[in-house]
Amino acid sequence: MRIGLAGAGRIGTFHGRSLADDSRVTELRVADVDPARARSLAASLGAETSADAEELAKWADALVIAAATDAHAELIELGAREGLPTFCEKPISLDLATTDRVLAVVAKSGITLQIGFQRRFDRGFAEVRRLVESGVLGRIYAARLATHDPAPPPGAYLKTSGGLYADLMIHDFDILRWTTGLDIASVYATGATLTGDPAFEEAGDVDTAAVIATLEGGATAVITGLRHNPRGYDVRLELFGSKDSIVTGMDSRAPIRSVGPDAGSNARAEKPEKPEYTDFLDRFGDAYRAETKTFISVARGEMENLATGDDAREALRAAEAAALSAREGRVVEMSEIR
Repeated sequence: MRIGLAGAGRIGTFHGRSLADDSRVTELRVADVDPARARSLAASLGAETSADAEELAKWADALVIAAATDAHAELIELGAREGLPTFCEKPISLDLATTDRVLAVVAKSGITLQIGFQRRFDRGFAEVRRLVESGVLGRIYAARLATHDPAPPPGAYLKTSGGLYADLMIHDFDILRWTTGLDIASVYATGATLTGDPAFEEAGDVDTAAVIATLEGGATAVITGLRHNPRGYDVRLELFGSKDSIVTGMDSRAPIRSVGPDAGSNARAEKPEKPEYTDFLDRFGDAYRAETKTFISVARGEMENLATGDDAREALRAAEAAALSAREGRVVEMSEIR
């Protein structure tokens, strides 16, 4: 296949390497709003460049979108117009109206749209889903999720990120639904700025937040999101059921340590043999590579799509509900977010 890569930034570079390493990709071209950046990445991959996204889409058999968030909707619609199987990093858009417009265009075109929820391709999260589906946990009672960044993003990023709930916690909302098979019924959210970084208040955002989500059937999930965790990048999911309790993300590199006298073998020691996870690519590198390989298989018609546009819409609905809850200080029913 001839793959067009739109976006040559950090995540675009990672996707580009994965695509270049896949023998099914016979040709690879890169386009970016910064032509010099596109040329640099293409040269490192042994690829070519296109002058712009339109030229890229007319040439390609499939499109991978790793551009800035505000370009996602337009690029997805471009892929749809050209009839291209399309992969796009989350989110489709930061508002539901635009998301719905894009999904209508995608549906009319008949293309496959895979969204970049890479946690679905992580072996630990996939095993959680398998165990839930097998009935090993029994009825789900509760869940605990954490996404803690090692350091706050730049102020310029915060102004266009959509806020902590839509940018950081959106992965938690998605993976909660995917692993449990349960939709979110309502949320209560609270947030604060505790790092002292004025960029958050300037962007109207928070750096520390928690969400209590009630799932259909009554199970409860508690999600914490931090923009600053000095020990490293921490992403975990714990599920508690009527038959068993399980966790993923609590491995030898998890950036948290047990201080109890009877710490288990999974807890980190004061001087661990391996360093803590430093960032999202360090933690989910294998998942990103698996995600890319899966997209090629999906684009070739060999697999079903595991992360759809509708999944992206549901995660965004939960993020909007959380933001509304935090603003108004009340429980928000998902039925309020149409």
